[in-house]
Amino acid sequence: MSDPVAKPRPQFRNISVTQLMSYRLPLAGKLSILHRVSGALLFLCLPLVILPLFAASVTSQETFNDVAAYMGHPIMKLIVLVLMWGYLHHFCAGIRYLMLDLHIGLDKAAAQKSAGIVFGVSLALTLVFALKLFGVW
Repeated sequence: MSDPVAKPRPQFRNISVTQLMSYRLPLAGKLSILHRVSGALLFLCLPLVILPLFAASVTSQETFNDVAAYMGHPIMKLIVLVLMWGYLHHFCAGIRYLMLDLHIGLDKAAAQKSAGIVFGVSLALTLVFALKLFGVW
C-alpha cells in the first residue's frame, strides 16, 4: 500500500506595514471597513457635534438663529455632508448585512454585486443631499 502524497498546505501570513499599500482588498472588504469607520464617526460625533447643536437650536429662537447662521458656513456644510454620508453609508450597508444574516446573497458574485449597490446607493443619496444642502434647489 502506498501512502498518498500530501499536498503542501497553503501558508497564510499577516501582511506587513510595507505591504499595506499594495494589498488589493475586494469591494466587500472595503465596504466592511467603511461601515465600521462610518459607525465610529457617527458614534463619536453624536455627543460632540450633533447633540450640542440640537440642544442649542431648540433652546430659543435666538439660539436657533445663531445655530442656523453657524451652519451656513461652507466648512460646517462640509462637516454636515460627511456626517450625512456616514449615516447613509452605515444605513445602506446595515441593510446589506441584515440580508446576509438572512442568508441572502452569500455567494461571492452576489456579495460583490450587493457591495457595489450599497456604494452606488449611498453615494447617490449623499449627492442628492449635498445638492440640497448647498442650495442647488
